[in-house]
Amino acid sequence: MSAAPSPEPRTGLAKLLPAGVDPGAVPLLAARGLRAFGDGYMAVLLPAYLLSIGLGTLEVGIVATATMLGSALATLAVGAWGYRFAGGRLLRGAALLMAATGLGFAGLTSFWPLLIVALVGTLNPSSGDVSVFLPLEHSRLAAAAQGHARTALFARYSLLGALCAALGALAAAVPDWLVRHSGFTRPEALRGMFVVYAVIGLAVFWLYRKLPAHVGTGSSPNGAPVPPAPLGPSRRVVMRLAALFSVDSFAGGLAINALMSLWLLERFGLSLTQAGVFFFWTGLLGAASQLAAPVVARRIGLLNTMVFTHLPANVCLVLAALAPSLPIALGLLMVRSALSSMDVPTRTAYVMAVVTPAERSAAASFTAVPRSLAAAISPTISGALFAAGWISLPLIACGLLKIGYDLALWRAMRRDRLDGE
Repeated sequence: MSAAPSPEPRTGLAKLLPAGVDPGAVPLLAARGLRAFGDGYMAVLLPAYLLSIGLGTLEVGIVATATMLGSALATLAVGAWGYRFAGGRLLRGAALLMAATGLGFAGLTSFWPLLIVALVGTLNPSSGDVSVFLPLEHSRLAAAAQGHARTALFARYSLLGALCAALGALAAAVPDWLVRHSGFTRPEALRGMFVVYAVIGLAVFWLYRKLPAHVGTGSSPNGAPVPPAPLGPSRRVVMRLAALFSVDSFAGGLAINALMSLWLLERFGLSLTQAGVFFFWTGLLGAASQLAAPVVARRIGLLNTMVFTHLPANVCLVLAALAPSLPIALGLLMVRSALSSMDVPTRTAYVMAVVTPAERSAAASFTAVPRSLAAAISPTISGALFAAGWISLPLIACGLLKIGYDLALWRAMRRDRLDGE
């Protein structure tokens, strides 16, 4: 009997893929990194650009809200009706829309045209990735691997996005450098970054063209691709998860990094430089924890990893809010950062595994959008509490709500645990 042929050696980004993952997932990972880089500097530069062309702060807020609302509606539309179209075609269309969004913002200066572009475009002013790309990429990634390999793949997807977004945030300094070292005015330099955003969209389009017709080995009994479909058999579990994830995101919005920084400044007198160093290290810990998540999930299961790493992280947040000194508070927050992100790749892998293959795109949409909308509400509440002098209350409320979410998730989903967990 002849020996089975050895697999071809992997090159480039394919080397980063876990064992058992179809190399066809590489263009998706590369596209995720490029998109995260663009989102990273756009989230910082969008308000500055709008102010530089003469818009007021209220108009800036309206445009930012329109970008989030438009992305949420587009993502919901993909979940509800995207199954009628080929996933690759939708991804390429979204990439062209990204390019058009960048050119639209670079070429327009009036409020109403910019508002329309913001509503229908792909700009993302938040730190997370809630966009029309999300459900389409998640469903194809889920088909590229099975079991623990799928969790490891989503961990790399999340890690790559986090690291590239951080690099993108550093790139937000480019316009000021151009103003100092060239003849560009500030609006021109900022406008150039939107052109770069459009070029990124074209690069993402080129990557999506390299996607195979089907990523992975197929999910039907005979290995054939399963066409996407709207929510059906999994509707109940998806809606339950969407409600629970919304509670978690609402709680997280009470203690976003901007508010955490304000808390450290107000409570302990931390300088901006010290706060920046602290968030740099917590960001690294969070990124590293996403790589550790698949290892933990392989031992204790996806649901256990989601719940039992999140619980102590949230206890640390409550204790940090009550800490009597800065070293104790920072230590607790560092421990929290090392644990709190382990649920990011495991949550995605869990959603993809608990629904039928045909419903994955719809499930990704209907669990992602409510999280974004819920998180958009709570910072205003935190701001009001800060203004009233209750500077530690948002952190305590965040921790307690997240603990409640963890317990509710365990109680609601323990009977729906996956095979092997």
